Amino acid sequence: MHVDQPAYDRRTLLRAGLGAATVAVVGSELAFPATAQADPGADLDWIYSCDEWGARPPAGSLVTSAIPTNKIIVHHMAFPNVTDYSEAQAIKLARDCQDLHMDGNGWSDTGQHFTISRGGYVMEGRRGSLERLQAGDRQMVSAHCPGENGRSIGIENEGTYVTETPPEELLDSLVRLCTTICKQYGLHAHDIFGHWDFRTTLCPGAAFYRLFPDVRRQVFRKLGTDLADVPARRWPDLWRFVSSPAVRVAQYLLAHRGYAVTPNSAFDAATVAAVQDWQARNAIPVDVDATITGPTWETLAPELEKDATGLPVEAVQFILNWKGYAEVTVTGEYDHATKKAVEDIQRLHGLPLTGKVSTSTWCALVGGVVRQSFRH
Repeated sequence: MHVDQPAYDRRTLLRAGLGAATVAVVGSELAFPATAQADPGADLDWIYSCDEWGARPPAGSLVTSAIPTNKIIVHHMAFPNVTDYSEAQAIKLARDCQDLHMDGNGWSDTGQHFTISRGGYVMEGRRGSLERLQAGDRQMVSAHCPGENGRSIGIENEGTYVTETPPEELLDSLVRLCTTICKQYGLHAHDIFGHWDFRTTLCPGAAFYRLFPDVRRQVFRKLGTDLADVPARRWPDLWRFVSSPAVRVAQYLLAHRGYAVTPNSAFDAATVAAVQDWQARNAIPVDVDATITGPTWETLAPELEKDATGLPVEAVQFILNWKGYAEVTVTGEYDHATKKAVEDIQRLHGLPLTGKVSTSTWCALVGGVVRQSFRH
């Protein structure tokens, strides 16, 4: 992309002092093993640092996480779908977002780690994120997704994508950024999720979310990942610190198994107790934080034929409706609209178009990733 020469010269001068500028903000560092795949010499000059776009100083202390990064969470910003794709608009976007997060939300700094404009410009969000990406060891603790702020890299994308899709410039930069994050932190294409996989929200938008399987495939190809290294199913690792539509799906399934759990999307005490009891009864390691692990999902979710009824069908219909299938209603009866929506999910994820809810279809429904998706 073209950048005016004066801005480029200023960026070059600022970048020379980037490391020193962020160390004072991050503060003391905890011992943490660097990711083996991280390349400290990786070219990140295409990402605008906070100093380069003129960020305000943080209003409070910013800290680095003491736990490993295990995923990327993609958002839309619910900002207007502007037709100004310029560098100036990207800089204005980064400043407007920081102002909103600091002055409106009362946060110390921008909530996410990186921001992508509709013109494809990539901006550092929370100060220190670019330096940590360069190191590839730990991330800045962020504010983009409660429960995941210490272990996920958050990417905000300019625009609103409930019914519209992002421009190619944005998508190309998203693929490039996700690929870079994966390389630096030792992540994979199957570690890319959407905000609503871990939070009750309409973000990242139904139209954008439909593109995620293809975004992951592009990252997969750029990383050169061997298909054999992709797990059969990468389920969203929901735990007691999150609330989301997928949590409600788990609650429907726990209620189906006889637990006194109310499907409300909140990972409440009853849900914690039910998850841990289910794990104990099924010889699954009981997680102290009630994380719904892969084995937990796979024993909990029954495969559904097209004549199924009851709470598991309600779970399927609820998550389909939430994720943009407006024609699906929660009735508990596996009707034609439900079958067609399930087939569409299967098509998006490279699964056989059976219309039946297999274990892999369940995984795709709740925001997970299946190996078959990467065969396309």
